[in-house]
Amino acid sequence: MTASPNARNINRAEVIDQQFLDHLAAIEDGRVPVSDCPGLPNADLLEMFDSQLVSRQIDLMARIKRGENKVFYTIGSSGHEGNAMLGRLTRHTDPAFLHYRSGAFVAERYRKVEDMDFVRDTCLSFAAAKADPASGGRHKVWGSRPLWVLPQTSTIASHLPKALGTALAIARGGRGQHELPVPGDAIAVCSFGDASLNHATAQSAINSAAWSRHQNLPVPLLMVCEDNGIGISVPTPARWVAESMSKRHGISYHYADGLDLAAGWPVVERAVSECRERRRPVFLHLRTTRLMGHAGTDFEIEYRPAAELEADEKADPLLRSAELIVARGLMTPGQIRSRYQALHQRCLDEADQADGAGRLNTLEEVVAPLAPLSRRDVIEAASRQVPEAARIDIFGSEAMLPEQRPPRHLAIQINQALTDLMVQYPEALVFGEDVARKGGVYTVTRGLSSRFGGHRVFNTLLDETTILGLAQGLGSMGYLPIPEIQYLAYFHNACDQIRGEACSLQYFSNGQFRNPMVMRIASLGYQKGFGGHFHNDNGIAALRDIPGLVIGCPSRGDDAAMMLRTMTALAHVDGRISAFLEPIALYMTKDLHEKDDGLWNFPYPPPGQCLTPWQARVYNEESEDVLVITYGNGVPMALRCARQMAQEYEVGVRVMDLRWLKPMDRRSMARHAAECSAVVVFDEGRPDGGMGEAVVTALVEAGVADRRVVRITGVDCYVPLGAAANLVLASENQLLEACRRVIT
Repeated sequence: MTASPNARNINRAEVIDQQFLDHLAAIEDGRVPVSDCPGLPNADLLEMFDSQLVSRQIDLMARIKRGENKVFYTIGSSGHEGNAMLGRLTRHTDPAFLHYRSGAFVAERYRKVEDMDFVRDTCLSFAAAKADPASGGRHKVWGSRPLWVLPQTSTIASHLPKALGTALAIARGGRGQHELPVPGDAIAVCSFGDASLNHATAQSAINSAAWSRHQNLPVPLLMVCEDNGIGISVPTPARWVAESMSKRHGISYHYADGLDLAAGWPVVERAVSECRERRRPVFLHLRTTRLMGHAGTDFEIEYRPAAELEADEKADPLLRSAELIVARGLMTPGQIRSRYQALHQRCLDEADQADGAGRLNTLEEVVAPLAPLSRRDVIEAASRQVPEAARIDIFGSEAMLPEQRPPRHLAIQINQALTDLMVQYPEALVFGEDVARKGGVYTVTRGLSSRFGGHRVFNTLLDETTILGLAQGLGSMGYLPIPEIQYLAYFHNACDQIRGEACSLQYFSNGQFRNPMVMRIASLGYQKGFGGHFHNDNGIAALRDIPGLVIGCPSRGDDAAMMLRTMTALAHVDGRISAFLEPIALYMTKDLHEKDDGLWNFPYPPPGQCLTPWQARVYNEESEDVLVITYGNGVPMALRCARQMAQEYEVGVRVMDLRWLKPMDRRSMARHAAECSAVVVFDEGRPDGGMGEAVVTALVEAGVADRRVVRITGVDCYVPLGAAANLVLASENQLLEACRRVIT
């Protein structure tokens, strides 16, 4: 269908605005009969109607002021104003993760706390004003710390897993095991569209909610699908949402008419009550319609018949609400008209003021909440002593304290460090696939569940999206989550839970919300006897690209223990998210040069010792011929090459173990490179997007690339099974040859 030029030029916002005014006139002169529907209290109806009106005027303001370049967001809530019922019936202490068409919901929630101004705050947000209380001018989001609306930038349901995680965290804390920041009978609310229901993250969360309920776990999660029948331009098949969700095992389904407050109210009331009182997951299917297109730049007439658009516009929920108000004698059409027009002017005036309120003008202002680092407080927390009596009780005796035992390898020291951290932080939780009784695939968490119990160390279902969503929810409820991702390759299944959700929360809430975590990932290559791509993945480019994420990779046990303390302190003090990459091939490595030399076992650093953030470790610092910069598996390889170079050529090789992959110790890197005649960068990852590129770039930018620099990486290929893997991975022989080459 090709729209006529005249049809393209019709302003649908103006059509809808005028239709409402015409409808009031028709009610006034009797052309439209009005009828009531009992059950909805008058006070609730009046205030919800006002929330619907103000939400509509915010949308109209956005269309007008965007044309004046005063606001920057035109995705509206028109047609979805029935979600005012959710805002009314839930509490302001119920954490809410909202669909972007939630204007009326938020307007209703604003009524629950005194001295808050919905119109002013929303206009500040639309105008990207620095004074925006939701994000500080960084994005137009529905968000409020006093109202427990956690800002969402997602439009495709990737907020559902953390909403589920929040519900599970509330249920856990509500049993008296943890002091929650919200009441113990709170529920988590999340809303999304009918098109978003099809997204993998939505299905992950719904499945996990049902899986949890199947095991009789409390899951106080209210999932609200606002069904307007279309996703941008793609229609949702008739009855798809109802047929796919109404008989879902473990999920209670309710259908409510969001176009009629009186008809929808009792259903929404039952859904909220069931979720709160029975602590079970509820799916509320809310009928809505979409007015004014997907956004201001969306010309629906290009892909929808005019008759279809007009039918949707006739279903405008404000028309029915006005009829209810007049039928009950709560307002006359003239009074509604006056209120509607007054709100219109108020929104325009507030938008003008917001435009002049000032915006973010410096880079420092923009990035301020992204990656906070209270260095002194972090080091103090990471260096804090753990009560010795509690440690002795957990480890068994003073003689069994790990610092009293012989030097041990990486896997054991990670286990010991996790034990100490669980003692130090009662809010810390360890969870993931197989981490409890089995102790993980590599037994790194063995014994933790028996030491601390199943309420602090527990298995999850096999779904990385759920694991990381749970971690976010737990973090937002005051826990200190330490989730395990079984293999680095599996992280990519759920990358957006960290990139788009966890790491963005502090940034887009201007530091008002946080979801700290330390994410442990079994990582990297060179695993013998159990290989293949998914168990030897060394691709960390996706992690490095995430703003604000801390990435660490220890090569030895004592560094691992101290790094875990620092990462946990970063989470505790500054709410940071860290990825702790554990080299699988080094888990059980005890020897460095010869069999049974035990040189890759190290004494356990007692509590009180930690790693200074971003500080590298340097070996053979007196050597000035060649500097090898590496990390993880590359460190013992480099040390063996250094010994061989010294023995065969009397060449000194200094080795720098980066340890911290993001941020890197750029200053030390430049200093050590300047002190040596040549540099070899050894990166086991692939050539594109890996650490090798980052290191060489840092050296160039530091002005120390005037000496010979050689980069060794793996091949741009997946890691095959068996001995063929050695043809793809960067090798110790390649490193040795590079060291020889740079001195000739």
